[in-house]
Amino acid sequence: MNHDTSSSHPTTPEHKPRPMVDLLVSIILPSLILMKLSGAEDLGPTMALIVALAFPLGWGIFELARYKKFNFIALLGLISVLLTGGIGLLELDPEWLAIKEAAIPSILGVATLISVYTPYPLVRTMIYNPKVMNVEKIEQKLHELGHSQLFENRLQNATYFLSSTFLFSEIMNYTLAKWLVTSPAGSAAFNEELGQMTLLSYPMIAIPSMIMMIAIFYYLWRTINTLTGYKLEEIVASQHKAD
Repeated sequence: MNHDTSSSHPTTPEHKPRPMVDLLVSIILPSLILMKLSGAEDLGPTMALIVALAFPLGWGIFELARYKKFNFIALLGLISVLLTGGIGLLELDPEWLAIKEAAIPSILGVATLISVYTPYPLVRTMIYNPKVMNVEKIEQKLHELGHSQLFENRLQNATYFLSSTFLFSEIMNYTLAKWLVTSPAGSAAFNEELGQMTLLSYPMIAIPSMIMMIAIFYYLWRTINTLTGYKLEEIVASQHKAD
């Protein structure tokens, strides 16, 4: 008798984006801890920083352990948290914080540009993939109409646009850090400024970057619509597959 071993062992659950949870754990809670509990009468600057960093660090480790999948973005997030904690705990010059804030999007931007010269441009991973679009259907139509190479050129342009969003984040991160964080690292004032920077980074950087990502998606969809004639509802990946 044959046994289906695949059904006898639980599979790794599929990762589903939870932006509100990510925002709460990685941004809001750490910021509130830094701003409200850094005083000597509360946790103190060092302990407040450690507690604040524990939330995004712990969440990142949980995500990696839970879904058993290497995630480059999650790894960069963990590195970012560790570097921020190191700057505070080692009481380094605040200039290093600004450099660190600019370094992460810089790495992503360079990686995006390099990906253009590989078989897997980053835009394929983030937007043009089977979980977001019906890639097989699109590519079959492009091949039939002889538009495959033209689409690849447009896809390359979308990758360049994606790289520009990281350039925007790099400039804004550095500017925000230089503007807000001026107190000596390790002090209560430094932690308060770090909390303010983290809170402001969402409306000033994350939201504009999100709008730019939506614009890239729109550009890609308009390209597909023009080259294949498909409407949006015809190319979005189905959320429910027949058994």
